[in-house]
Amino acid sequence: MILVGVDGSRSGLEAVGWAAREAALRDVPLVLGHAMPRWAYETETGRYAEVAAWMREGGRSVLAAGEDRARREQPKITVETAFLPDDPRTALITAAAEAELLVVGSHGIGGFRGMLVGSVAYGVAGHAPCDVVVVRELPSLPRDEIVVGIDGSPASARVLEFALAEARLRGARLRAVQATAYPHPSHFAPAGPEESPALKQMLGEQYPDVAVVEETVHGHPVDVLRQAASGADLLVVGSHGYSTFAGMVLGSVSQELLHQSPCPLAVVRSAR
Repeated sequence: MILVGVDGSRSGLEAVGWAAREAALRDVPLVLGHAMPRWAYETETGRYAEVAAWMREGGRSVLAAGEDRARREQPKITVETAFLPDDPRTALITAAAEAELLVVGSHGIGGFRGMLVGSVAYGVAGHAPCDVVVVRELPSLPRDEIVVGIDGSPASARVLEFALAEARLRGARLRAVQATAYPHPSHFAPAGPEESPALKQMLGEQYPDVAVVEETVHGHPVDVLRQAASGADLLVVGSHGYSTFAGMVLGSVSQELLHQSPCPLAVVRSAR
């Protein structure tokens, strides 16, 4: 199933629309989750019972609006709704344990002016147990293309597999982009685009029907991928690459693209 977080914001509804289309492509159920404080979810009597009831009613309205959006986008998919009693980040991360994909908007109703990405989106992208899509912007003129950033790291194979599967589902072309800007670890020599063994193997064995364009571009990975993904349906990156420092929950490139991606961004976990 696909889990999407809803909070009543415009960004959240855009995430629902994207998630509904993805659920239809994958032929899986869509679950809409709305987080609220545990006390509000559980309080039925006592001093704060009226406030708790008001918050639950508001939550039901948010879920109803999200369900309506999902059904208008894709009338045939299975849609479920759920209250998630906890802090939004913790609640979504916990609920995503059984999901194959978690989808969130880039901003919620609690976003601060000037922030490029909300705290919930940032938090779940770094900690969720499944792959995460942050719906930052929807291209006005999509070009039926998925862009994936590769760096030759061990995690790249899984990132490529996710991107190839998405391209096949959508009947889209895959653009695999490798940016070269700084020296790589001494044991790693970057292959040219025609020499990507992981991609060659996957195309031959699992995705022979996907059209692929490979590019090696000199420049900072964030700048290169941001430009390559302009107008794309989806940008796919790994949660970690060769440049990750010990203790970081997200690699530096994926962190920056959470703020700068010009289209929905998929952050693929390095391991499941």
